[in-house]
Amino acid sequence: MVFILREFKGFRRGINFGGWLSQCGNAFRKEHHDTFITEEDAARVASWGIDHIRLPIDYYLVETREGEEITEGYTYIDNCIEWCKKYGLNMILDVHKTAGFAFDEIETAGDLFNSEELQKRFINLWIKLAKRYAKYEDFVVFELLNEVVLYDVAEQWNALIRKTVTAIRTIAPTVKIIVGGVCYNSVGTVSLLDKPYDENIVFTFHCYEPLLFTHQKAYWIAEMPPSHTADYPDKISVYQEGLKFLAKEHCTVIGKAELDGAKQVSPDFFEILFSDAVKFAEDYDVPLYCGEYGVIDKAPVEGTLNWYRDINATFEKYNIGRSAWTYKAMDFGLTEERYNSVRDELVKML
Repeated sequence: MVFILREFKGFRRGINFGGWLSQCGNAFRKEHHDTFITEEDAARVASWGIDHIRLPIDYYLVETREGEEITEGYTYIDNCIEWCKKYGLNMILDVHKTAGFAFDEIETAGDLFNSEELQKRFINLWIKLAKRYAKYEDFVVFELLNEVVLYDVAEQWNALIRKTVTAIRTIAPTVKIIVGGVCYNSVGTVSLLDKPYDENIVFTFHCYEPLLFTHQKAYWIAEMPPSHTADYPDKISVYQEGLKFLAKEHCTVIGKAELDGAKQVSPDFFEILFSDAVKFAEDYDVPLYCGEYGVIDKAPVEGTLNWYRDINATFEKYNIGRSAWTYKAMDFGLTEERYNSVRDELVKML
């Protein structure tokens, strides 16, 4: 039986503006923010036929480390909203990093969930964002937090989600709010989320499986073989053997597919990976959304096309909205020269 999930209307095919207002240093950076993404980029994305932008922001954009407001930082979010209105795009406002939590700082990834003070600051950040942007709820959606890292904070994360959603609902009773599971938004942990509090909750996950292909030669993963080139498709056992040492830290779920009978990575592989999340979302009639998926710029181009083709076939089959990582640079950018000869074909698969 194929579950056709409730549609996340207006958020079927998207792209991330990663690295513009997030992952660009631990402080407000005016020169970078002024130039990395401009209105021309929004116009180009719209010309690709996508329907939305996922906009990651770090708290450094609008707050100092001490919590003092940076008013100028909001200007960039405001600009993106205006561009979206002009070019007919919807937008997801995603808090990528907050005080006490950064997905790429594993040593401190549990601080937010063990500090009442940091949790209050997180909720207050969302109160400020909601007061400013809830008026755009016809095309702007809120995503609470990117990639909660640790598996063992699922209970604390659910509790913080509830408190934050409750606070936002006092300002914006019907704005759509996206929430994801632990273990880097793993598709395997969507089912650990609490059941939705209302009809305007959306469940999200990220997918970079098989990691040995999508993150090959990634310099930020210490254990990743630095010279090994992986292609796609290949046998699951090839990817599994290459990543068995990463399974715990990086929450790779590739073993599940082989146990369930898929030997070759294909659309069937992604269907098996997504199956528990799809069933959970179907049970509660919640839209399911993949906020990040993509391939590193060191992978073979033809294999990259094959991967996008297969994963998007599964998104389409189950009515899963998605947003590719990422538009520009960040080791995953689709504007890079290496894609010039295939970009028209590639963007059709977003």
